[in-house]
Amino acid sequence: MTRKLEKFVDTLPKMSVATPLKNDNHTSYYEVTMEEFTQKLHRDLEETKLWGYNRQFPGPLFDVKQWEPVDVKWINQLPDNHFLPVDHSIFHDGHDAEVRTVTHLHGMETEPDSDGYPEAWFTKDFQHVGPFFKREIYHYPNHQRGATLWYHDHAMGMTRLNVYAGLVGMYILRDKREESLKLPKGEYEIPLILLDRSFHDDGSLLYPEQPDNASENLPNPSIVPFFQGDTLLVNGKVWPYLEVEPRLYRFRLLNASNGRSYQLYLDSGQTFFQIGSDGGLLRKPVELDRLVLEPAERADLLIDFSNYAGKKIILKNDLGPNPDPEDETFDVMQFKVSLPLSEEGTNNIPKRLSYIPSLKGNRITAHRNLKLTGTTDEYGRPLPLLNGKKWADPVTEKPGLGTTEIWSFINIMGFTHPIHLHLIQFQILDRRPFDLAHYNESGEIKYTGPARPPELNERGYKDTVATHSGEVTRVIVRFAPYSGQYVWHCHVLEHEDYDMMRPYLIID
Repeated sequence: MTRKLEKFVDTLPKMSVATPLKNDNHTSYYEVTMEEFTQKLHRDLEETKLWGYNRQFPGPLFDVKQWEPVDVKWINQLPDNHFLPVDHSIFHDGHDAEVRTVTHLHGMETEPDSDGYPEAWFTKDFQHVGPFFKREIYHYPNHQRGATLWYHDHAMGMTRLNVYAGLVGMYILRDKREESLKLPKGEYEIPLILLDRSFHDDGSLLYPEQPDNASENLPNPSIVPFFQGDTLLVNGKVWPYLEVEPRLYRFRLLNASNGRSYQLYLDSGQTFFQIGSDGGLLRKPVELDRLVLEPAERADLLIDFSNYAGKKIILKNDLGPNPDPEDETFDVMQFKVSLPLSEEGTNNIPKRLSYIPSLKGNRITAHRNLKLTGTTDEYGRPLPLLNGKKWADPVTEKPGLGTTEIWSFINIMGFTHPIHLHLIQFQILDRRPFDLAHYNESGEIKYTGPARPPELNERGYKDTVATHSGEVTRVIVRFAPYSGQYVWHCHVLEHEDYDMMRPYLIID
């Protein structure tokens, strides 16, 4: 457990913006190197060993425009051995490279060979590559609507460790519709990447080698079924503060934690407005006093500090009715409304944001019932699965290019799973509760209430959906614009690594 650290003593870091090395034929070319380095994460911690993109944690911020393509060469210059506990029992593909990486730009519509397929991994200097490795330079078309995306490592069986080590960053795609709304920009538009970590007393990252109460027959190290750090970071600083003016700000939030969900609110009691989600702007702003963010979800927020000059406001995390008194993760960061008001800017919140055509009018070519299930492996460890299948089982979901399907996620497990589809921005249809105890006895779905529509702030485009225990969550998906093999998985990274991830194939 991390020793007690004083909160709100470090200022929120401002992320550096990635700059292209060249621009040919309207395509910007970047090189991003993954390296080991040290970084100070709190005033009272020694420097922490990390892995980062361009020696930064989080990595550099990509800030790009719609219709302006980007090429990125992701370069692995990491050591040959991992500094976090690697479980060699959970994944084998004929090569035992302990440090392998592949970057996935989460939410981007791109062809399969640039998607960051888990088995397209590569080692230092591309000396060894996975069976699906196709290219060193990834191409991102940027032809979709503007949105807050993010990039992170996605190597097979290693994602939880590589992301925890620091391989994560944000990617902002802008379009003309967003620019026309006169939203806060420049120093008044601030990315916030939420993470949780635990530390040893010397400042090094703490990640468990074994599950709690591990039996003697487990491999050592052995994957843990779930992990939450006891310390919260924003943009790579532990419990930072941000000085703001008494005016309207725009915050782009990303939950980049391995498995922690957040329920965020402001201790001032004020409401705020969500204007965007995973796939960009909503139809209109949604006023909230609480925001739930599952792992991998994003939220674009407007917060007005106009009436709080001279005040300090804490962004809080609601831990529920009976929190552990030792749990320090009820605080996220602090806003100090201490800067003088500049003359520029407006506090107007647009009434309308964007047009989102419903997919409900499309011809539905398939309805798929997909169960979120669990079993145990030969060591007695939990093994969460999608539809009872492991990663290596034959592909079972094969939609046609340009077709629309309804996928129903039936969660018969005891907790929420954030389910992510690569390539696709889908729409949530509804959630319907069923009797989980009855299902466990009989295998029969017995509904206990009507289907309820998605929350107001979920009615835009999404690439990650919270599927709650004892509910059927339905999404409608149009499979375009590319064919080929992609993946869908739980975005709790310990689940994704073992074995709650499946390939799917879009057939042309």
